[in-house]
Amino acid sequence: MNRRMLITAAAALALSATTVLAQSGGKPLKITLNFLAAAPNAGFMMAKQMGLYEKAGINLTIEEGKGSGTTAQMVATGQTDIGFADAPAAMQLRTKGAPVKIIAPVLQTNGFAIISLEDTGIATPKDLIGKKLAVQPGTAQTTLLDAILASNGIDKGKVDVINIDPGAFVGALLEKKVDAILGGADFHSVQIRERGFKVRDIFYRDVGVPTVGLSIIARDDRIKADADLFKKFVEVSLQGWDAARKNPDAAADAVVAQFPSVKKAQVLAQFDVVNKLLCAPGAASLGKVPEKNWNVSFELLTQYLGLPKDKPITDYYTTDLVPASAPSCS
Repeated sequence: MNRRMLITAAAALALSATTVLAQSGGKPLKITLNFLAAAPNAGFMMAKQMGLYEKAGINLTIEEGKGSGTTAQMVATGQTDIGFADAPAAMQLRTKGAPVKIIAPVLQTNGFAIISLEDTGIATPKDLIGKKLAVQPGTAQTTLLDAILASNGIDKGKVDVINIDPGAFVGALLEKKVDAILGGADFHSVQIRERGFKVRDIFYRDVGVPTVGLSIIARDDRIKADADLFKKFVEVSLQGWDAARKNPDAAADAVVAQFPSVKKAQVLAQFDVVNKLLCAPGAASLGKVPEKNWNVSFELLTQYLGLPKDKPITDYYTTDLVPASAPSCS
């Protein structure tokens, strides 16, 4: 084969590869959500609906998750390219040697809450003493229970903590088999109110545990191998989140279009909470948590959850992949 034929063949192969990539919508990436599709993760569906990933050369697959702890594990073991998980869950996994790093916090404060029906009279964490508290193993809410109890001077032995399957979680509260549950005000509380019950939410952030919330996470080695790809992903994802917070109705439509079993009304109701969590007090832009918030999270996790102090908080996250053009919080 002469030189001209070699050049022609190489060009044909390059064109073929480019064509395949274009037809597939870009480089394949999979993100595993923290839980079921809903408002707390709607920004990704919004960005996909708007064609932002495709324009950035990314062919994104979005799959639902089974809790932040499980999602972080999947990232660590390479079962998914990107995860959307609560920051403390990812941080705890990293302390065990998993090469998982937070690359962009989306919900800059958590929406976790101690959830009870109003007629139970539970108004403060101390009211849980002598009560039955339902939790779901593997979730970030459960992981932070010790911090809640310690921050409020409660002996864990005085609270009846019960592990309950996700499918029976809300039902256990409504049937009064338990007095309270640890869940998301943007998810479980919305479900309960939809059924006509009056709910009281005691937010973690208001009782001593204002940790950084749901964040985009990835493996160290994959970030290093293709930092530009992850930077593009973060950039367009934040654009999707900006669009979602400004137009929850369109965002809800995007969620339902990609996950038809989801109820639009529920997603819209969840945005009442979600939009309050996207920017922490003092934050300048989406995806960038103020340093003081990271420090508070670190103090809580080292004091109550056994996070080691041998590495600084900056070992757990990077701001290098959040673009300077990230949407403003104002």
